[in-house]
Amino acid sequence: MRTNPNTALRAARTARIMSQDDLARALRDAGCTSATKRLVQRWESGETTQPRPSHARALERVMGLPIETLGFGTVRAGRDIRGEFDHSHEVESPIGAMPTPSTSTPVRTVGDFSGVWLSRYEYYSSGRDSSFTVAHYAVVLQHGSQVTVRSLPGSSPSTIELDLTLDSNVATGTWAERTAVEGYYHGARYHGALQLLADPTGNRLAGKWLGFGKDFEINSGPWELVLQNPSTSKATIEAYQRPPA
Repeated sequence: MRTNPNTALRAARTARIMSQDDLARALRDAGCTSATKRLVQRWESGETTQPRPSHARALERVMGLPIETLGFGTVRAGRDIRGEFDHSHEVESPIGAMPTPSTSTPVRTVGDFSGVWLSRYEYYSSGRDSSFTVAHYAVVLQHGSQVTVRSLPGSSPSTIELDLTLDSNVATGTWAERTAVEGYYHGARYHGALQLLADPTGNRLAGKWLGFGKDFEINSGPWELVLQNPSTSKATIEAYQRPPA
């Protein structure tokens, strides 16, 4: 029986200009020591349709996207005889894993920032002598103290990536933006640092970004993330593939 290739994972990898070797290396750097090029090939060919839970977490961390949007179904961890999670098994099937439907309303766990958020930051353009606000819908994934933020491509012609570390209610890390190819900055890439503070509800993170300008002066401005939906399901993400109002 013929298998169905995992085109979603392949597209996510190629969009990041990564080879299969590059992805395997990034997964090992993320703590998945058993990741190999052959494993990536099995995923992309459809030979393996459900990764181990440990591999799934590493994929989410490297790609900055929920496992469901990478062409896999819901990944479940079994328990071994000691009652600990068993990450040893990987299902191989030509049919494909189907997501488990859920009729319950998603509820965000306190202290878990995963979900779809509205990202907004402000900057001053010296060339236009004006201030501007840039907004994206973004997927936020949290693994322990590590938080990744990746903008949804349908929400803006530019893309942003944030990699943050949580310490209580303070998130500190780096940001990068690839500006719109047809925009004022012609696809230029900018990057810098930022620190955000979570409000008591955990539904808003606000703070400051720091980065260099075109003349290599150091600029700064406000940046905030506002929770829109605590779900990271494929249907929820598709609903936010649009420019913010």
